[in-house]
Formats: sequence, C-alpha cells, structure tokens
Amino acid sequence: MNKVVSLALLVIGIILLIAGVAASDSAASGVSRFFTGNPTDKTMWLMIGGIVATIVGAAGLLGGSKSS
Repeated sequence: MNKVVSLALLVIGIILLIAGVAASDSAASGVSRFFTGNPTDKTMWLMIGGIVATIVGAAGLLGGSKSS
C-alpha cells in the first residue's frame, strides 16, 4: 500500500475518532443513551470508521511495501 494513502487513512481515522468522541458528548447522544443505553448510530459509525481507518493506515505505514 502506498505510504501517502496509509498516512491519509491514519489522519482521517484520527479525525473520525475525535469527531465520534465529540458526538458522544452531544445532547442527542445523551438522550439516546438515557432511553436505549447506547449512543446514537452516527456516533457509533464515526467511532467504528475511525478505528478501522486508523488500524489500516497504521498497518500500511508499519508494514512497509514489498517490491517485486
């Protein structure tokens, strides 16, 4: 995987994680958590997407590229 793409995925993943944490502190998420015990779907997707993008980006940076 290209290092630039890996770095971009890592940065995007971190941004999505920050947005997910911020969304979890929102009023809508608080209301949803009160009634259902879970944060909103948007919050969950932001956090899941951030985790996946961060892992893929970090793996691409740490794994190195194999030249054949």
